[in-house]
Amino acid sequence: MTDNPDNHQVIAQYHERTKHRLDGYAKGPGTLDWDAQPDPFRRFDGAELISLPLRANQLSVPFAALSSAEPQPIQLLTMDSVAVLLENALALSAWKQYGTARWSLRVNPSSGNLHPTEAYLIVMGFKALVDGVYHYRADEHALELRCAFDSARTEPVLYMAFSSVHWREAWKYGERAYRYCQHDVGHAIAAVSYSAAALGWQVQPQLQIGDDSLSIMLGLDRVEDFADAEREHADLLFAVYPKTQPGGSVQTDNLLCMVERGTWFGRANVLDLHHLYEWPLIDEVSQACKRPDSDVSPLLARQQTGVPDYSKVEPLFSTEAASSVFHRRRSAQAFDGKTVMPKAAFLRCMDQLLARRFLPPWSALCWPSRLHLVLFVHRVEGLAPGLYAMPRSTTGADLMRDAMRPEFQWAPVETLPTTLPIYQLFLAKAERTIAKLSCQQPIAGDSCFSVAMLAEFGTTVMNAPYRYRELFWEAGAIGQTLYLEAEAAGLRGTGIGCYFDDAVHELLGLTGTALQSLYHFTVGEPLVDHRIATLPPYTSDQQS
Repeated sequence: MTDNPDNHQVIAQYHERTKHRLDGYAKGPGTLDWDAQPDPFRRFDGAELISLPLRANQLSVPFAALSSAEPQPIQLLTMDSVAVLLENALALSAWKQYGTARWSLRVNPSSGNLHPTEAYLIVMGFKALVDGVYHYRADEHALELRCAFDSARTEPVLYMAFSSVHWREAWKYGERAYRYCQHDVGHAIAAVSYSAAALGWQVQPQLQIGDDSLSIMLGLDRVEDFADAEREHADLLFAVYPKTQPGGSVQTDNLLCMVERGTWFGRANVLDLHHLYEWPLIDEVSQACKRPDSDVSPLLARQQTGVPDYSKVEPLFSTEAASSVFHRRRSAQAFDGKTVMPKAAFLRCMDQLLARRFLPPWSALCWPSRLHLVLFVHRVEGLAPGLYAMPRSTTGADLMRDAMRPEFQWAPVETLPTTLPIYQLFLAKAERTIAKLSCQQPIAGDSCFSVAMLAEFGTTVMNAPYRYRELFWEAGAIGQTLYLEAEAAGLRGTGIGCYFDDAVHELLGLTGTALQSLYHFTVGEPLVDHRIATLPPYTSDQQS
């Protein structure tokens, strides 16, 4: 694919057009039929279904161990361990029921619980599986054999890939849905990275694989297999391997040859029989964001030589199993507006957002940090309410200082360790302000703190338009880290995709496009609606 020099303009125009504003929201559907939502589960009818065991509760590795220098057991690459990887990252975590309404929750979060992200495995050398391409069925915790390779590799090799069904989000969110699809990919990348770490594995993105090549590898280009079904758009391929086993980049030509010689099975199901609206803008920005095939071996080599640095990691005073934290993760619906977050828990949360170490989830994102944080602190022990900044790189610190209001103080916080680059901008209660900026949602102000994520937008999109998606992926990874750290601290988080973009910029004094607010997140003590029943994610037959 040849890069179109106008792609960055298409992306910039899309981003501007899909901003929420105080005088109007981004263009979305005029009506929603809640009784006719799209099918939340993609399947390929006619493909062989291979059930996976549910064994995550047998993995006793503590969540705290994922950022500890203590050596952890390294699991072998087997069908059972891959089943645990998927169960801890992408499976169902519960069913909810209120009256006659019943809906599923998953381990990985999604805007509106719509789940546009689909997962695929490329498996070779597993005794219990034919070499080939598999689609993961979260509803069944099973694999669908999409393509059988004409090969018989003896050593196990595992790749995972994500794609997006844009219609799932567009059904509810209209033109802004493309943003949310990319957030969800970022959440899923981080979820897999954490899950892999609990098995003693690493995750390495294969950024040299362009979207068109990945689409062929996953069979997403097969018109006959989709027919009237909603299409999927290729996102990312990554290698998954034990830490004791050197990882490597995929030989694109080899995989494409195996796919070309392989035998394909199954036809995609239709998710929504009646599309009441069409959003051609999503197709336009998706085309502009396509990643070409490239040679990024130096970048991958740099990532591969990363060494964990545990010397300054803030401790987590919990022995809870990682699997338990993964499966307990929920999006809070409301906060109590009074709980004070312990200082130690806050420090731990902030510490884990810094990508300065080769630890999950940042070991799965091999580019420099391009997102930086503005913190609206409401109720944190030892920290005065107000506005704070936490740049995640020295470049980000310079950019934020230059671009934000000159009257901001940028004062070091004496009560915080110097290892955390957190600066006081001004002191004031801001619950009502951030709630208003977050589309009038009280949850942003009733929390212990809220975060606005500022992306290095202008130069990133200008230099490489496809990195627009990477900005959202990084934002999603930050969100997933906050989700898990909040749960581990006995609190809860929730992502906020609805906020008034330019009103946030105005508050911070931002002009132009050097920095753009890309995602909001908030953490606090949840209020739980006990009228809603929580049911097991899978039936007893599936768990046996």
